[in-house]
Amino acid sequence: MQVRMNEKRLFPFAGTMIFTLVAIVGFAYVKWMPYYAKAFLAQSHHFIGDSILSGNSVSAPPVSWNSAVDYAIAYSKAIWKALLLGLILGSGIKVLLPTQWVSAALGRLGFKSVALGSLFAIPCMMCTCCAAPVAAGMRQSRASVGSVVSWWISNPVLNPATLIFMGFVLGWGWTLFRVVLGIAMVFGVAYLAERYGDQREAVSLEQGLPPEAEALKGNILTLWGREFMALAIKLLPEYLILVLLLGAARAWLFPVLGAHDGIFWIVAMAVAGTLFVIPTAGEVPIVQAMLALGLGAGPAGALIMTLPAVSLPSLAMLSRIFSLRTRLVIVVGVVLSGIAGGLIAMIAF
Repeated sequence: MQVRMNEKRLFPFAGTMIFTLVAIVGFAYVKWMPYYAKAFLAQSHHFIGDSILSGNSVSAPPVSWNSAVDYAIAYSKAIWKALLLGLILGSGIKVLLPTQWVSAALGRLGFKSVALGSLFAIPCMMCTCCAAPVAAGMRQSRASVGSVVSWWISNPVLNPATLIFMGFVLGWGWTLFRVVLGIAMVFGVAYLAERYGDQREAVSLEQGLPPEAEALKGNILTLWGREFMALAIKLLPEYLILVLLLGAARAWLFPVLGAHDGIFWIVAMAVAGTLFVIPTAGEVPIVQAMLALGLGAGPAGALIMTLPAVSLPSLAMLSRIFSLRTRLVIVVGVVLSGIAGGLIAMIAF
């Protein structure tokens, strides 16, 4: 008699060790070693590259198909390895990590799970889109809304490599600004998502597993490959379309890169930064270029807070695990954090 058993339950420790090994090797290759080298570039040259928005120009290119394709190519070159790693880990969570363990660590509502989610994010250092597949896997394995949101936003906002780049390029005052307001953003947005998001998402956590997190049966490698392909097919098409659209719309979202300040530009940059998509640490050269052209500290502060936090493509990637209401709450929380950051920056810088 052939007995088919859930391999997650048969080999919980082996699965966890495999997942951990893949994560360590992946992050070392994609993130830790490249960022270590890049830190010396930032220290010696106070520069980590041209703005992905405009390159060497003083303004973003006009809306066109070429503008869309050029941005998509530049962006893809910067993030494809991290996105691949995100898909590998996001699918691996469902296959390799026991759901009970994920739920026990991150499944409860409240401060503890939010804090643990943020803590686990610190060494990952992913951009918001590359972190989205992992966030999807966490949620499907019964992590709470707050812990998933805190993990997702902490990756880009509290990225230690970005904070170091920011210190060398923009000044350590901006790094302190980002750390303090970034922590407030992470915990504030996670609280808002749990408190004012779709309450059915929180209830489903207590009543049982969502359909995607049901027990998976079969060979681990086969299951992992199947889950990887399913996740990629679900997430990538709309993601690529939105990257193209945002790349074309750069001139509309950031119409002038010159000398502007005040509440109107703070709000405008908070909204634009929330919607736009950039690679990891892309906000550093963007803000450096804008400050050199005379942009005020207020709009610059709003961009520093919102550009890395979320984006329209990453929000779309999480449409299957977060309702529209929850995602709107997240967007409002990020925009308000950006506006508050801009107002504080006007006073502090």
